[in-house]
Amino acid sequence: MTALAKIVHTTPEIEAEPDLTDGFHLVIDALKLNGIETIYGVPGIPITDLGRMAQAEGMRVISFRHEQHAGNAAAIAGFLTQKPGICLTVSAPGFLNGLTALANATTNCFPMILISGSSEREIVDLQQGDYEEMDQLAIAKPLCKAAFRVLHAADIGIGVARAIRAACSGRPGGVYLDLPAKLFSQVMDAEAGQKSLVKVIDPAPAQLPAPEAIARALDVLKSAKRPLIVLGKGAAYAQADDAIRALVETSGIPYVPMSMAKGLLPDTHPLSAGAARSTALKDSDVVLLIGARLNWLLSHGKGKSWGEPGSTKFIQIDIEPREMDSNVEIVAPVVGDIASCVQALLDGMGKGWQQPPSDWIETLKSKREANIAKMAPKLMSNAAPMNFHAALGALRTIVKERPDAILVNEGANTLDLARGIIDMYQPRKRLDVGTWGIMGIGMGFAVAAAVETGKPVLCVEGDSAFGFSGMEVETICRYGLPICIVVFNNNGIYRGTDTDPTGRDPATTVFVPDSRYDRMMEAFGGVGYHVTTPDELTRAVNEAMNSGRPALVNAVIDPAAGSESGNIGSLNPQSGIKKKK
Repeated sequence: MTALAKIVHTTPEIEAEPDLTDGFHLVIDALKLNGIETIYGVPGIPITDLGRMAQAEGMRVISFRHEQHAGNAAAIAGFLTQKPGICLTVSAPGFLNGLTALANATTNCFPMILISGSSEREIVDLQQGDYEEMDQLAIAKPLCKAAFRVLHAADIGIGVARAIRAACSGRPGGVYLDLPAKLFSQVMDAEAGQKSLVKVIDPAPAQLPAPEAIARALDVLKSAKRPLIVLGKGAAYAQADDAIRALVETSGIPYVPMSMAKGLLPDTHPLSAGAARSTALKDSDVVLLIGARLNWLLSHGKGKSWGEPGSTKFIQIDIEPREMDSNVEIVAPVVGDIASCVQALLDGMGKGWQQPPSDWIETLKSKREANIAKMAPKLMSNAAPMNFHAALGALRTIVKERPDAILVNEGANTLDLARGIIDMYQPRKRLDVGTWGIMGIGMGFAVAAAVETGKPVLCVEGDSAFGFSGMEVETICRYGLPICIVVFNNNGIYRGTDTDPTGRDPATTVFVPDSRYDRMMEAFGGVGYHVTTPDELTRAVNEAMNSGRPALVNAVIDPAAGSESGNIGSLNPQSGIKKKK
């Protein structure tokens, strides 16, 4: 045996390093665990790497040019999917930009989570002047449904779960989730990290209505001589399409859809009273509200839009009990989720249900047909420059031929007139400014609609509304989305003909005359069209939508064609002082 053979080699056992994870990966894993596949946002300090890592982990990350539009995209994604849309922003100014969309989502009952990076608590609380220092949680709380801050990596799973449940349960809304910069780099054992994640079970459980509430509502409906159903966007969000249609057709009650509820039943349905809305509201004696609130869009249930005070009885279906009696007495409140409440009403009607008197149905039918006939000639003109009716008449035909496409709509006259002119045929195909009536939702809504559904999008914008989010045409081109934008260009807000009485500046409502918005789209690789007649508009939009490429149609509208604030000019107060000469 050699000396070498006698040497015993002993080496210390090398312990395997434990698998680790960090805050970045726990946030991503928590979202993915709950079926969230898309993030909308704007990168920057301190969340740039979170977006990169999310993309590397298979999530889709849609990066915008401004946080407000990313937030609007997240909000409407929530409406379309019933899962909270996620908006990711940087701290302070970026957070504030996203906050407008968060507040709007809460007002419209869209489930959305705004996730923002933030400065460290110990510096913020002592106001020591950190980079983008701001107490974001305190600012967000009054403007959303719930707000949470996560300080420890082990709590990320709970924080995300609470945000999801808050956004979806009961009346949906916006939630703020504050993630300080230090959280992302916190490290913990990977196995413990995975165990800390929470999969939210049944985030929006059914809330069954009380049997006595259903019986009371049916008794009131039975007593009606001129009943009416009003469908709100809550009814569209509920995705109880078959039950709602069955309720309308079984009851025989005519219905008026609010703008984002258009298409729950086709606007051409025999019981649709949308084209006779004024008569339907004013003359009805019992109104069943389904996912609609008696806010300013329905004149608060009183005033000139309705009959004599107290002449109309209201039944309201809403998941939020505090909504009842918010403006007028609700004689039959039905509290619960819309699907359960509608089904309960259907079950209670049974086979012996008596439909409304035929004279009420005929009155609304006659009024609807008269209004449609009166409108028809206005929609058929091919004159140049176009007015709003002629241009919308062309788009009306296109939407009829493409019922599966999604229509996004905002503006003043462009919005007001399109609501009544363009018929919808399928649910959740019309997306617009909603409860607040704000401008600037267009590009964000269009991007999310294309991303979430894979369907072509027709985005009809007033030139003023387009200005709020127009730079996002670059985003649309970057992602190659099948979006056709039509800008109704009348050189200004309402009209392009106003003047400054002093002769010094352009009028406050006037833009650069004859602007070429189509060239903005061309600058980023999309297709631009410049049209002056309805025939040219029809050809351009059809060509664009057939191609599936990003496109923008600059539709020249007569600068004198508009009217102040469209149909809501009464909300713009007039001066009570006459200046002496």
